[in-house]
Amino acid sequence: MKTIRYFVFLIFLVACNVGNQIQTKKDILISDISIINVTDGSVLKNSYVVIDSGRIRSISKKTVDTSLFKTVINGSGKYLMPGLAEMHAHIPPPEVGEERINETLFLYLSNGVTTIRGMLGNPLHLELREKAANGNLLSPRIYTSSPSLNGNSVTSKEEAIEKVTQYQKDGYNFLKIHPGIQREVFDQVVETANSVGLPFAGHVPVDVGIRHALESKYASIDHVDGFLEGLVPESANVNPSDNGFFGYAFTPLADTTKIDELVALSKENAVWIVPTQSLFERWFAPISADELLSQPEMKYMPKTTLDNWRNTKNSYMEDKNFTEAQWQQFDAIRKKFIKKLQENGQGILLGSDAPQLFNVPGFSIQHEIAGMRGAGMTPLEIIQAGTINPATFFDARDEYGEVKEGLSADLILLNENPLEKLSTLQHNEGVIVKGQYLSKEMIEEKLNEIAQHAANN
Repeated sequence: MKTIRYFVFLIFLVACNVGNQIQTKKDILISDISIINVTDGSVLKNSYVVIDSGRIRSISKKTVDTSLFKTVINGSGKYLMPGLAEMHAHIPPPEVGEERINETLFLYLSNGVTTIRGMLGNPLHLELREKAANGNLLSPRIYTSSPSLNGNSVTSKEEAIEKVTQYQKDGYNFLKIHPGIQREVFDQVVETANSVGLPFAGHVPVDVGIRHALESKYASIDHVDGFLEGLVPESANVNPSDNGFFGYAFTPLADTTKIDELVALSKENAVWIVPTQSLFERWFAPISADELLSQPEMKYMPKTTLDNWRNTKNSYMEDKNFTEAQWQQFDAIRKKFIKKLQENGQGILLGSDAPQLFNVPGFSIQHEIAGMRGAGMTPLEIIQAGTINPATFFDARDEYGEVKEGLSADLILLNENPLEKLSTLQHNEGVIVKGQYLSKEMIEEKLNEIAQHAANN
């Protein structure tokens, strides 16, 4: 009888040991991968990356026992880089429904966007931010602005104090500035924001002007807003409100010798720039709505959205003041600004303004990358604009932005080196977000579901 009990006890010990071995298996091993160093563009070949509990635990050249991992990804012939940040994103409002919100967040992830900066905040977005942070929502990391501060929502200094103070208490990451705010009200927004420690970003109201905006130390100015207007000589004696679409109407008056002055001012005041160049090469550009709507990613958007995009674009293109020749001049000035702001300004952040006209979340970042390349930025500069620059912007270099031990496992798997072929980012082999592996097959399956849902609605 004692012998039987002894053997039962041995079996119990063996079972416990096996159970412990299963429980202690690490999450993911990526074997024999080439790692892109986004700080200097070097490549670390034949590396083994261990991911556990959402973080990069080790990077080594030593072969690792694959049996110790729940998931093993063969990285042979592939490249690994940090996930991208979409620094001018939009999260849908509550009225579109939970399903569409979740689909939008996944569309970002499908293209390797693992961090988003929401530029039109809502109380729901604060909840989504927490769920994403806690792992209760499949989503990129979320930073969210306050609701819009514009000429209608903040009309007095008293209202500025009240709203800025409240948004800081609510927990928004920063304030969103929209057009229409009068200068004295804007100055009160800035004063209160500084006193409560809340950054502000976005548009440059006409009454404020680009020079005062830069001196007020925006965290970022988006769309290169206000810069073209800043090139108009005082002698032109224009009405600032006649500037048109982001200064387009003033294009013939622009004195490009003033560009360096504005770039230096952005550097002096540490103001980052989010160009959203794709917006100006798609929405406000001599390309037809039909051509844009024929692009494959449009199948992920509801028909009502696509119809609205078509109607809005057509109304802009039918404006008698729009000509292709002037747009070409307008675009050339924007590209000159982008290149010089990269070289001599505070720096550039990757952002496309999705979902805005013809900018499908996630997919639009690929168009933005092409636009930045067209402006003369190098592949490394563009990748930095979507990785270490956002991490620097948010003072989070110890959390994400690189493939580095201890950082969050927010990663993109690629078949080719993006520093040599940026277009490889359009066809990733998988995405890892906070340690959760989204295989290429899983991404395609989910995208097919989103396309079907859009077609049915």
